[in-house]
Amino acid sequence: MRVLAAISGLLFAVAAGADEGWTAPRGPGGVHPDLNGVWQAVNEAHWDIERHVARASVQLREGPMGPVPAIATLRMGATLAVPPSLGVVAGGKLPYRPEALAKRDANRARWSELDPEVKCYLPGIPRANYLPQPFQIFQGASNVEFVYQFAGANRNILMYDPGPAPADSWMGQSVASWDGDTLVIEVTAQNADTWFDRAGNHHSAAMTVVERFTPMGPNHLHYEATIDDAETFTRPWTMAMPLYRRMEPNAMLLDFKCVEFVEELLYGELRRHPLPR
Repeated sequence: MRVLAAISGLLFAVAAGADEGWTAPRGPGGVHPDLNGVWQAVNEAHWDIERHVARASVQLREGPMGPVPAIATLRMGATLAVPPSLGVVAGGKLPYRPEALAKRDANRARWSELDPEVKCYLPGIPRANYLPQPFQIFQGASNVEFVYQFAGANRNILMYDPGPAPADSWMGQSVASWDGDTLVIEVTAQNADTWFDRAGNHHSAAMTVVERFTPMGPNHLHYEATIDDAETFTRPWTMAMPLYRRMEPNAMLLDFKCVEFVEELLYGELRRHPLPR
C-alpha cells in the first residue's frame, strides 16, 4: 500500500506539470486562456474515486443465511466488474466520519438500485466532469457555460457572486473567478442526493466544492476539486485528474436522453401486467 500511495502522489505531481515551453492561447476577449472545446476524463473515477483493486460489482439480496449475490448479478460475468485504479483522491482514502462510512457501505451494497446516476438524475459536481461521456466548455469574453452529454445536464458559470442560492439543486450554483490562467469555480447549494461514483461515496447538502481548471497543454486540462463537507468528512479533501480534449475533427456532444432507458427500472412495478423475468 505504501508503494501505491507513492505512485499515486507521483501521478498527482506529474499531472500538475505543463508542457515545457507552452503558453495557453488567449480566449475570447484576449485576456484569459481559451478553454473552449469538448473534454473528457479517461480514468476509473466513474466506478470508484478511491484507490482500489479490481472487484466484482456485486448486488446483494437477502437469503436464508444472510446477504448473498443476486443471481442476475452472477450471470453478468465481467460486464459489471470494477476495473482497478490508483484513484483520484489525494492520499487514496476518503476521510469519512464513522456514520458516513457506514452509509457508504450500505450504498455500495445496493448501488444498482440506489445510485442516482443509474436512475438518470443529474450527476452533480464534481461527478459530471468524470463520467465516461464528454462535456463541452463554451467560453465567451465575459461568460462560461458547461454542457454535459449525460442527461443533457448543464450549468451556467456566474462570473459574479449573486449571494446565496435561493434553493438547493442537483447541479448547485457555480460562481467563478480567474487565478492567473486557472479558472476557479466555487459550487454551493447542491442537494444531498448525488453521489461521487458507483461505489456509493456520498456527501451532504452542506458540501462546498472548489474546482480548478488549468490548461497544461493544447489538449490537456488539469482538474482539481476540493471537497469541504463537515457533516460527512473529518476534513476537506481533494481529487485531481487530467481532462483531455476530444480530437476527432467532428467532435461534438450527442443526445443521451437517458430517461427513456430507466422508465422500466423506476416505474415497471406499476404495470398492470408485469413483464416476464
